[in-house]
Amino acid sequence: MIVSVGLFAVVMLICVAALLSLVDANKKAQAIQSVMNNLNVAVDGMVRSVRMGTNYHCGTDLSVTSGLPSPRDCVYPGESFFQFEPFRDCSAQGTSCDSNGNVPPTSYYYQVDTIGGKAVGRLYRSTDGLQGIAITAPEVSIDSVKFFVTGSCPARTGYSCTPDDVQPKVLMDIKGRAGATKATIHTTFHIQATAVQRVLDI
Repeated sequence: MIVSVGLFAVVMLICVAALLSLVDANKKAQAIQSVMNNLNVAVDGMVRSVRMGTNYHCGTDLSVTSGLPSPRDCVYPGESFFQFEPFRDCSAQGTSCDSNGNVPPTSYYYQVDTIGGKAVGRLYRSTDGLQGIAITAPEVSIDSVKFFVTGSCPARTGYSCTPDDVQPKVLMDIKGRAGATKATIHTTFHIQATAVQRVLDI
């Protein structure tokens, strides 16, 4: 009798431990999936807006200006700041143009914030030429953001760069960790996305 009760207790203990393990694993999987969904939406939105823009400018200058960006390529090892002229005009709702009628450039850049006493790298977006807004969740810590741009100079003259006949293209390389604010929920990721300017470079 005592042996039977002991065996039953051991079996129940193992079953409960396994059940708790499964519940914890499920919570981790759901949390990571939610974080990765946020990252996917952020990257997808960035690719869509970049594809519709023109005057690709890649550099390390974090001063977000209100003037039009001058075309600038960047190759290996890449840069953490990217700016372009968006596909919209001054009549678009919420758009404030400068005195010359220029639409503020859209900028994407990498910045490290302090959240809950921890350093968390985040991807920022600015559409007004003044202030950036984080587009990645605090649970996503980005370790590195690199932009690689080729063919930024238009084929026509009138720019400070040498005209080329290459269609503008930008490669975005993002590395980081999901679940950065919770030590028990953690996974690394490495995402690459490419956007080619939709407007013909002629």
